[in-house]
Amino acid sequence: MTAPRHFLDIAALSREELRAILDEAHARKALRLDWPKAQPDDDAPLLHHALAMIFQKNSTRTRVSFEIAMTQLGGKAIVLSAADTQLGRGETVEDTARVLSRMVDAIMLRANKHEDLLNFAHAADVPVINGLTDLSHPCQIVADLMTIEERAGDISGKTIAWLGDGNNVCTSFVHAAEKLDFKLRIATPAAYAPRAQEVAAAKAAGADVEVSNDAQRSIAGADVVVTDTWVSMGDADKDARMAAFPPYQVNSGLMAHAKDEALFLHCLPAHRGEEVTDAVIDGPQSAVWDEAENRIHAQKAVLMWCLGKL
Repeated sequence: MTAPRHFLDIAALSREELRAILDEAHARKALRLDWPKAQPDDDAPLLHHALAMIFQKNSTRTRVSFEIAMTQLGGKAIVLSAADTQLGRGETVEDTARVLSRMVDAIMLRANKHEDLLNFAHAADVPVINGLTDLSHPCQIVADLMTIEERAGDISGKTIAWLGDGNNVCTSFVHAAEKLDFKLRIATPAAYAPRAQEVAAAKAAGADVEVSNDAQRSIAGADVVVTDTWVSMGDADKDARMAAFPPYQVNSGLMAHAKDEALFLHCLPAHRGEEVTDAVIDGPQSAVWDEAENRIHAQKAVLMWCLGKL
């Protein structure tokens, strides 16, 4: 049996594979124009295919985008809450993976622990997609990269500033920096820096990544400014975070240090008045609604790649 093609982290992709996924996302979006969202693509390449989606964490964009993505590709998506399945009664992730591999063509897992994702993928006989873990969020970054290219052209050589928590989304940007040759400038409080081993590995592979505690330095001259919520699902240190992050709030004053035409991105949900102000997220530089919509097209491309259609 051929080993399944999992989509677990951008770091595991080649430059060519990531480029192919992005090109597919752009192409599929362009072909739909103003079609109804549930109308299948003309070629319906995943007709008769089924995707199981398992959620250990809450989701809006990931759930809806994958379900609509499968609908547009001609397939079917099945939503499973971990609490409502045998996982919630003690069945191992490995046994669940083995069972679902006999029933569906691919599985998307939104997991609490990255280790669970890896164990699930190791046991599965069908492609497994990382829908978010505590380590990374690669599907989100495909949509972000797609949005940047839509709005600002070739991403190579551009400077992306990340401000705030060095979380899972930040880690996936680190993974992508080496693949597409953009500069990544990360500013976080010292206690919330991205994982040092991920940054070191990216730099060793040739990525231009800089980590500091200086928000103004990181955002200076940036083409794209990105942030995320200060308190993510599962974080138990809310008070400490709320005390540490205010200097990294993306507001009009801080955005003024970026390029005049700089884009603002946020994977959502946003906590307005905390990591970003209304003036920025609702302003002319914001691309967050395009970014959210592009999750559909990003998921479609990831599914196509996983199932050997690219």
